Amino acid sequence: MRHAPLAEQAESYLGYLEATRRASEHTLAAYRRDLQRLASLLAEHGMQSAGDADVQALRQAVSALHRRGLSPRSIQRFLSACRGLFGYLIGRGVLTANPALGLQAPRGKRSLPAVLDVDQASLLLDGKADGAENLRDKAIMELFYSSGLRLAELCALDLGSIDLREALVTVTGKGNRTRTLPVGSKAVAALREWLALRAQWSRAAVCPALFVSRRGTRLGARAVQKRLAQHARAGGLSRHLHPHMLRHSFASHLLESSGDLRAVQELLGHANLATTQIYTHLDFQHLAKVYDAAHPRAGRRRDSGAE
Repeated sequence: MRHAPLAEQAESYLGYLEATRRASEHTLAAYRRDLQRLASLLAEHGMQSAGDADVQALRQAVSALHRRGLSPRSIQRFLSACRGLFGYLIGRGVLTANPALGLQAPRGKRSLPAVLDVDQASLLLDGKADGAENLRDKAIMELFYSSGLRLAELCALDLGSIDLREALVTVTGKGNRTRTLPVGSKAVAALREWLALRAQWSRAAVCPALFVSRRGTRLGARAVQKRLAQHARAGGLSRHLHPHMLRHSFASHLLESSGDLRAVQELLGHANLATTQIYTHLDFQHLAKVYDAAHPRAGRRRDSGAE
């Protein structure tokens, strides 16, 4: 592999991520695009293999992507893919140094995640569902909003992942980290309704997936995305709904109610608390109410100000 073309080295790395790190289809597709970008940018300078790349070449690649309008977040993911590839090749004795270490994407304005408000969530979830397909979809949406799952986590669930008696679901997230999450009562009820009909499409011995298609196969990520968008339009929501919006809404509503950032971090499966802090977009008025209700000096401050 030492003198192999970068495309071949990248496919070996992606195979490793899939087999050993259990990376999601979404992550693999994104990294494949990023490493194809890397190969193309290096080829412009006559470089064909990862061993040809140095820090200067990667800086030029980042600058080129920035000039072409790629967002800072996408460039950061590009660099993450590069670091992963070079680290993988170091582990196999192909390289001795990682030229992507220390490189950062250009800074950009960090946008807040799009969320539903509580009324919009209720509008989406409180409607009556008829038939196996709609009951399955309602269970999916309730579970997203109840437990804050990622799309890949939900699609990977098996029948054994859910414990309705204890109202718990066990998922395997990024970095192959497993966590057990509570499931809300409405999500439990929706899951019971779906499971009562699931055998019409597939038996557990044939397909262990919790959510299956009409063909009896595991429901894929793209199918889930399309169904959620359809239900949002049918339910009268004036915005495009995607699975991560339900995860964002779960985190935002839970944080607004509890104020417990660490608990939300654990439920979301974030390795870094800084990732969770994006959900702290509570308005000042709400924060002021919490302060006045909870801080032992708040009343005195208010009283002294009135004098």
